[in-house]
Amino acid sequence: MELREAKLKMIAAVRGGWEVAAPYLGMSVNALRNRVYGVKDQKLSDEDSLALQLLSDTKHYAEAIATASGGIFVRLPDGGEHENQDLMKKFNELYTKLGDLSRDFTAAIANDDSIDARERKILEEDARKMHQTLTELLGLMFLVYGQPGDGGKDA
Repeated sequence: MELREAKLKMIAAVRGGWEVAAPYLGMSVNALRNRVYGVKDQKLSDEDSLALQLLSDTKHYAEAIATASGGIFVRLPDGGEHENQDLMKKFNELYTKLGDLSRDFTAAIANDDSIDARERKILEEDARKMHQTLTELLGLMFLVYGQPGDGGKDA
């Protein structure tokens, strides 16, 4: 996800959209639009982008920064109560994402035995989602079965 797209998604996620987001950031709707769209080289600051992310209750900005940096954003599980059942749900999510990758790979090579740019983007997104889910799964494993002092249960 690109940075502008992330900002637009965050604004869309705010109840009331532009009309609520702009005053929250201390600016007019036109000023916010100019910064989001880069009119006359105006930019939305990192601080305002993070505030918008908080208001929108999303992680779109963090995801866009991670993508722009060649990585992925992984939201780790909170330290609340988690059980083996949570692990099983996350394993099933991972299996589903592996199935998505397999399906999309099969479709990509079905007609021409090659992967074009559009298909590559789809496969890379599938892999990104798998990696994210796998990292979340590891976090849950350590919360549920880890040793106290290492971030595990009863830590």
